[in-house]
Amino acid sequence: LPPFRPQWGTPPLRNLSVCFCGSGRNYKAAHADMAALVVRGVRDMLKRADFATVQRRQRHKKKWASTEPKFPATRLALQNFDMTYSVQFGDLWPSIRVSLLSEQKYGALVNNFASGDHVSAELEQLKARDFVNEAIFHREPEPENSQTAAPSPASWACSPNLRCFTFTRGDVSRFPPARLGSLGLMDYYLMDAASLLPVLALGLQPGDTVLDLCAAPGGKTLALLQTGCCHVRDKNRVRVTSWDGRKWGELEGDTYDRVLVDVPCTTDRHSLHEEENNIFQRSRKKERRMLPMLQVQLLAAGLLATKPGGHVVYSTCSLSHLQNEYVVQGAIELLDNQYSIKVQVEDLTHFRKLFMNTFSFFPSCQVGELVIPNLMANFGPMYFCKMCRMT
Repeated sequence: LPPFRPQWGTPPLRNLSVCFCGSGRNYKAAHADMAALVVRGVRDMLKRADFATVQRRQRHKKKWASTEPKFPATRLALQNFDMTYSVQFGDLWPSIRVSLLSEQKYGALVNNFASGDHVSAELEQLKARDFVNEAIFHREPEPENSQTAAPSPASWACSPNLRCFTFTRGDVSRFPPARLGSLGLMDYYLMDAASLLPVLALGLQPGDTVLDLCAAPGGKTLALLQTGCCHVRDKNRVRVTSWDGRKWGELEGDTYDRVLVDVPCTTDRHSLHEEENNIFQRSRKKERRMLPMLQVQLLAAGLLATKPGGHVVYSTCSLSHLQNEYVVQGAIELLDNQYSIKVQVEDLTHFRKLFMNTFSFFPSCQVGELVIPNLMANFGPMYFCKMCRMT
């Protein structure tokens, strides 16, 4: 028998009675009968206590602290978010919280290297829409008597040749799994459509030299290549390295026209749903605390690798302003103080207006733009900020 642990509602052992009747049999037989009765009584008691539902790996003694079941990382992440984001977002946090815990919405990025025309037609038959081209070609012109300054071309120009289909707000339909086309390539790629916004904001132009400083797992790199604008160096081959991104400013300073810095972060949605590679595991507490410093170092390296006049987009999939606005401000101050390099943050208000029908944006973001999850449009979170290196 497994070790017995009484639970609430379990009859105490003293209520178990065993009766003996003189039958003339010898002592050994009476002892065997008594043992059988005790075993049967204990088994009945265990069944009433529903002990069988307790998994073996969860049975423990309180005094053995090393075997005490620990909180899973997903629960620790939710506790952390409840403490911090309830203060940061106030009344918006309950809505964001429910959306984060609900099923994510996806977009279908059309693969331009496959036979894309029939793919777009098939996606349109599903009642999906190309949110990128719909926003760009149907944008409203600025009124002539507008009091606001017209946005600079660099602030609203979107990277070209990207087609990404999504279902309309409130439509929770799913795309069918992507399949190989006639050329042996995927027809489209399923991804969080909000992750396309940093690539669009980068505003690639034909012939640009482009650096994706933190390329893994590669979703945004894939989108960058779809634009057809990336100037390929080193004998017509895309270069992939495992060098430390924090040192890139020293290795290739003043080199690139466009730099994407999609830094490691707390990956808020992933942290609430997956135990694997979860940064809220107790063993990764120090790593989590050091994230903002790492992010500042990576963004500073990206800015140093950019040519004067070039542009950098910084992005995370976190809601935390410690990893978003504060990192941008810290990197700009670092370059000003240590390198006398001036960096200007681009106004993305016009860019945000282009995509308001598809995504929900946080209205009080001081620097950059933040897509917040919403049950009607459950994309994100995705923060992005565009900067121009002035000197």
